Amino acid sequence: MTAHRSAARKTGKLSLAFRPLPVPQVDVRGFWGDRVDAVASRTADILYERCVEARMLEQIDPDRPSPGLVIPFHSPSPDEAATPGFTGSTVTTQMFWDSDWGKTIETAAYSLYRRRNDRLEKNIDAVIDMYEKLQQPDGYLSSWYQRIQPGLRWTNLRDCHELYCAGHLIEGAVAYFQATGKRKLLDILCRYADHIADTFGPEPGKQKGYCGHEEIELALVKLARATGQRKYMELAKYFIDQRGVEPHYFDEEARARGADPKAYHFKTYEYNQSHRPVREQDKVVGHAVRAMYLYSGMADIATEYGDDTLRAALDRLWDDLTTKSLYVTGGIGPSAHNEGFTSDYDLPNETAYAETCASVGLVFWASRMLGMGPDARYADMMERALYNGSISGLSLDGSLFFYENPLESRGKHNRWKWHRCPCCPPNIGRMVASIGSYFYSLADDALAVHLYGDSTARFDIAGTPVSVVQTSNYPWDGAVSIRVEPDAPVEFTLHLRVPSWCRKATLKVNGASVDLDAASNDGYAAMRREWQKGDRVEFDLDMSISRLFANPQVRQDIGRVALARGPLIYCVEETDNAGQLHRISLPRTAEIEAHPEPNLLGGVVTLSATGSRETAENWDDGLYRTEAPAVEQAKLKAVPYYAWDNRDPGEMVVWLRDG
Repeated sequence: MTAHRSAARKTGKLSLAFRPLPVPQVDVRGFWGDRVDAVASRTADILYERCVEARMLEQIDPDRPSPGLVIPFHSPSPDEAATPGFTGSTVTTQMFWDSDWGKTIETAAYSLYRRRNDRLEKNIDAVIDMYEKLQQPDGYLSSWYQRIQPGLRWTNLRDCHELYCAGHLIEGAVAYFQATGKRKLLDILCRYADHIADTFGPEPGKQKGYCGHEEIELALVKLARATGQRKYMELAKYFIDQRGVEPHYFDEEARARGADPKAYHFKTYEYNQSHRPVREQDKVVGHAVRAMYLYSGMADIATEYGDDTLRAALDRLWDDLTTKSLYVTGGIGPSAHNEGFTSDYDLPNETAYAETCASVGLVFWASRMLGMGPDARYADMMERALYNGSISGLSLDGSLFFYENPLESRGKHNRWKWHRCPCCPPNIGRMVASIGSYFYSLADDALAVHLYGDSTARFDIAGTPVSVVQTSNYPWDGAVSIRVEPDAPVEFTLHLRVPSWCRKATLKVNGASVDLDAASNDGYAAMRREWQKGDRVEFDLDMSISRLFANPQVRQDIGRVALARGPLIYCVEETDNAGQLHRISLPRTAEIEAHPEPNLLGGVVTLSATGSRETAENWDDGLYRTEAPAVEQAKLKAVPYYAWDNRDPGEMVVWLRDG
């Protein structure tokens, strides 16, 4: 344990460690700039409009009669009916509508950094006014329990999402305050957080509970950092520490409301990661999104308190996930039954659940592990999930969505306009709109660069304002130029990630070569110097093409190969490749070439190769025969996985036959 961590634990002072740069301090351009623009120009408005259309506004508006139990629906307009994946009957899980509003507000807030949108800001202000009127005198705020099931608050934390909803509202409040300077929602949620702190905790007379769906923990950390109020950090720590402690809170809570604790739909508390105290957990189990949110909160608390017991548990869980239960795209959770994990190496492709929210949650977890210091294990995974398993959930124009992200499709899995459980659209929206905060993190005397791409970061170090300007066509090109612009000469360490996928990299500072082996630790090159205005770092990452093979224990991928270039995983779509895709094979001797295509899918690099395809010639009269199928040559074209199903609907496959 380091000295500063020991001191932090002894004195109770919050450790600074590495913190992400706030969204207003990072401008993104290029690849991620295009995605932020799509969210700011389309997605943010769509989220608000869809919430209104699903009747969510009626539930939070105390000036209207209570809508009661709602199964929202609407008939599609002609353009909606023509939209692949549009669901005319949109059934929403009503008890966590407040969470949908929280994420929608957060997406709107981050989008307002990007572009002015007076209409959207006015709409969000009106939503905030409704929450202000709805809040009870003691600070309590839940539209479900105030408008739909009054009198039952804090009686079923296991199933009913009160603290989960509070968490998303808190995150939305922090973002909206930072974006607009308006304190109303922040003050509302501070009062609610105060009420929660008065209700839950280790003190006599307080409930010893925690949420069945984790989220409040990481939200309270954000609130503590935004307000400087330590009590919110302490409450987050309490929820982490209390989880899974015996006597089990969910059992006692069930008995108190007259229910049988065993009458639990999912049968096991592994589902919500409360089967053991968190420091005793060593296997990733249960609902994937809940798991990612819990581990994110644990990582925040481990960083803030220098808690190596939490860090040890997190490292065990990280190793379990990344060696046994992770899709090559950074997707997680193969099963629709529990929206989560099953058994080791169970990674089906066509039926993969791989919820967009779960991959977004993996990004959250990985980014928070970086708070304890630069380590490429986490940043590489953050990048993998960002570029593949998460943004695949949002169409290139920002208007359509995926809930599930399979790695193989027969052509029937298409993007939709909305969903009966609309958690994913605002989750991917808020993550993309805040992408700048994942690029960099800052310590007392160091800046870590986790992601590459056109961007500008502004921060103070040792009291000196500094700008760092990245110029790069990443992820299509590995050449990265970084210009350091301090207002005055200042000494600090610049950490640059060396991605694990990169076979060869070169580094120069002001034209002088840097020995990467000597400068690197935990996958980051560290350069400490007194930086002068105009200092230039040139970092060149080899963007070679890779064939990827799965552990032989992954039965679904035996005899198959996937393609990657840089941080991107590729797939083959029917629209580029005639015939059924399961017939295609890629020989190991085939040469694979990269081709920039600026007019395709918003500008991508495609991969091409000559493979083979089994033909159906002369098979019209039977199902089986002793003669092997004929094989013909086939030209293959692969596109980045994140961009699939943005053109004509059709088949898709990530794992090609190897041979």
